[in-house]
Amino acid sequence: MPPTKQAPTRQAITLKGSTNLVTEFFKYAVNTILFQRGVYPADDFHMVKKYGQTVLITQDLALENYLEKILSQVNKWLLTGSITQIVLAIISKDSRTAMERWVFDVSLVEPPADTSAPPPAKPESEIQAEIRNILKQIVSTVTFLPVIDEPTVFNILAYTSESADVPADEWVDTDPLAIEAGKSQQVKLRNFSTDVHRIEAMVAYRYDG
Repeated sequence: MPPTKQAPTRQAITLKGSTNLVTEFFKYAVNTILFQRGVYPADDFHMVKKYGQTVLITQDLALENYLEKILSQVNKWLLTGSITQIVLAIISKDSRTAMERWVFDVSLVEPPADTSAPPPAKPESEIQAEIRNILKQIVSTVTFLPVIDEPTVFNILAYTSESADVPADEWVDTDPLAIEAGKSQQVKLRNFSTDVHRIEAMVAYRYDG
């Protein structure tokens, strides 16, 4: 009798694989925000295909290197489970006032209490669809976010656990760049998850009306 062939089993995404997916998401999310909110000139970006859609990514070498350095450290913190939140703050260049805070909460997916039957692995196509929806939602926020008609800069903040290994020469304790409670509006965005990480997103923006 010929040997029977077993159906291939889907392997759950590894910690390293999930970390790389999440880091890559942050790269495209940050680029999308910087483009959509006019922090850098539109000419500084070019189109690439990612997640089954067209996304914009910077051609500015200094910005590209800066983001690469930040995301390299974020990748390390994700691997050790020591990062809880990433914030991209858009700030007035002149007054240094925080205009927007794009917040990405990072948590670990809790394994089910009943470990005798582990849940099926989440297909990467499903993860990519969730990421695609977040990026589309970031693009659509221009329909309700106030127009920023002044020069802006940005800062990336990382919230880590006390045990995190923080390179002192690259990261420093800083102002949270919060928007005053009475002048802040918040909109919850979509989320995505892998078998390991869950990312929840929201944007807070200054509203003086």
